[in-house]
Amino acid sequence: MKRAGGLLCLLLSAALAGCSQLPLAGPTQRTIVREASSSLLTERRDVALDYVLLDIDQNVLEHVLPAGPGSFFSTFGSGHGPAPTIRVGVGDVIQVTVFESGAGGLFIPAEAGVRPGNFVTLPAQTVDRNGTITVPYAGEIRAAQRTLQEIQRDIESKLANRAIEPQIIVSFVEQNATEVAVVGDVINAANKFKIRLGGERVLDMISRAGGIKYPGYESFVTLQRKGRQATLYFPRLISTPAENVFVAPGDSIYVYREQQKYVAVGALGTAGQAFGLAGQFTFDQEKLSLNEGVAKAGGLLDTRADPRQVFLYRLEFRDSLEKMGVDVSKFTPEQRLIPAIYRANYRDPSSFFFAQQFPMRHKDVIYVANADSIEFVKFLNYVTAITSTVSGVALDATTTGDVISGRHVLGKD
Repeated sequence: MKRAGGLLCLLLSAALAGCSQLPLAGPTQRTIVREASSSLLTERRDVALDYVLLDIDQNVLEHVLPAGPGSFFSTFGSGHGPAPTIRVGVGDVIQVTVFESGAGGLFIPAEAGVRPGNFVTLPAQTVDRNGTITVPYAGEIRAAQRTLQEIQRDIESKLANRAIEPQIIVSFVEQNATEVAVVGDVINAANKFKIRLGGERVLDMISRAGGIKYPGYESFVTLQRKGRQATLYFPRLISTPAENVFVAPGDSIYVYREQQKYVAVGALGTAGQAFGLAGQFTFDQEKLSLNEGVAKAGGLLDTRADPRQVFLYRLEFRDSLEKMGVDVSKFTPEQRLIPAIYRANYRDPSSFFFAQQFPMRHKDVIYVANADSIEFVKFLNYVTAITSTVSGVALDATTTGDVISGRHVLGKD
């Protein structure tokens, strides 16, 4: 026994001293850290990033948002209000018609004796770079950034002392300053569409561009306006009327495809490996719950998983966390998205109902922890591997010593 104990110590010492001689696929972590000329590392005991931890319950379900990442209504407003006022802009082509109440007025049509009514339609004019048009006897009229009705009243006031009770009608011939660009994954890409005077919304413009190319659950829409932009998940644009805001002149609408994906790691099945995407999965549908996400990843492994420790990682909206009652005072006020970890306990039967209602989002991460017993089994296997190796070496050493001392005779034990 003393010989075996001494041999065990000798072997352990030799293993520690000569581990660098064992076959390796690359440098060890210790070598990388030791040989760095300069480093900026986080100690293992330190938390690299602050986060919040929440158990999924009814309170969480009431305040968690089903989808992200933005909102047209909160960014641009005017979801329920009236259509935006269409104003004349530089480059628009407009036409002016002058009516007078009696014959012999300032504007005499060439066919005055043939047709009823005393009116003259002036040639169409393009609003120049100064934003003006010219009307005979009224001079220059400012047109840019004014409505058709405002231009009409201005012309009438300037002709009031010269024409016979003038009435003016101003109409668009071409709307070149009220265009909206719709680009990206639409049927008729790279097109510009003029806003109709009644006002049009985002979905109206996408429809005029032929609609989206790909399934709605793979499509996102970005709206840009005057240096601001917001991106919206297309199904949310359909399901939430307030998000279908009115477009404004100069807007750009970009439709793009991005498959919604999530990552699932830990004590889960290997369903994704069949598609060459081990650990990464696509939604392939408009809505996906946490239960469905776990199921697509192969479910919990009976031999490894701790069903009480199913976690979902995401960047959560600050407003939602505050409504859930989470103290977010440790995070800066400017931090709109806060790292959050949600936990589901599948040992609790009610958690299945909560997880079925919990909506997953693009780029979520599911992690299922190992059961405590698994870590203990790993330790036992490690100890067994060492002791069996030492035992075998000790037996070989004893046998060799016996042969040398003459206790073994050829053909006999």
